[in-house]
Amino acid sequence: MSTMAANSVKNLGVVGAGQMGNGIAQVAAAAGFSVVMMDVSPAAVEKGLATIAASCDRLIKKEKLTLEGKQQILGRIRGTSSMRDLAVCDVVVEAATENVDLKLKIFAELDQTVKPEALLVSNTSSISITKIAAATRRPEKVCGMHFMNPVPLMSLVEGIRGMQTSPETFASVRALAEGMGKVFIEGRDFPGFIVNRILMPMINEAFYALYEGIADAKGIDEAMKLGTNQPMGPLTLADFIGLDTCLAIMRVLHEGLGDAKYRPCPLLVKYVEAGWLGRKSGRGVYSY
Repeated sequence: MSTMAANSVKNLGVVGAGQMGNGIAQVAAAAGFSVVMMDVSPAAVEKGLATIAASCDRLIKKEKLTLEGKQQILGRIRGTSSMRDLAVCDVVVEAATENVDLKLKIFAELDQTVKPEALLVSNTSSISITKIAAATRRPEKVCGMHFMNPVPLMSLVEGIRGMQTSPETFASVRALAEGMGKVFIEGRDFPGFIVNRILMPMINEAFYALYEGIADAKGIDEAMKLGTNQPMGPLTLADFIGLDTCLAIMRVLHEGLGDAKYRPCPLLVKYVEAGWLGRKSGRGVYSY
């Protein structure tokens, strides 16, 4: 297959209508692509579409989008709970929960459903692209495209090639990301890639500082904000990402790299066991 340039990509599929999926759908639609946003839960699809509408409203308030622009974006997104509706897509971006077995299952299904020349892309933040690609009969057409949260506001996309990813696929995915107005930075297919390899141990270390009573949560966050010029402290950021997601990534780092320095902090484990997952559950390090 020759390079599928971004301008030849007309139909983009997104699997998962959660915060990452609906963000990717919104940005793709804003860039002019026809988007099919699929989630097994019809309620999640409805919620995802409502989230996109609310996100557009915030952009209108900031005068970064017009009402007409919002209508065009929403007009380009079709929600569905049937994977068959992704068959026509030129590229499908998987943005499901960070669970290796689930991702392998989704990719095997996409491989059966989506047209053979289409590219299959994962938004995984830490799982091996090489392993995901091997679940399909088109491993050379599988690639990693890791967007940052919140997708409409964050300009980075980490591009990750698996061992099997062809140069043409990688060039197409780069062109696609740049066509969405993102900055594409290539990273190697190692646990955590670039950002999470550095960010998650910092968040984990912030939990250790809290666990060991070095300072209270507010003190840790304020110190890091004022001392390192970060817009939000690491514990606030962890609540925003989801403590379960942070823990899952730390476990991938710990198992994948085998170094004790990546051991998840026992306090982080306890919070997740308590169901204190951060903003999305109303309680994490802080109460919402």
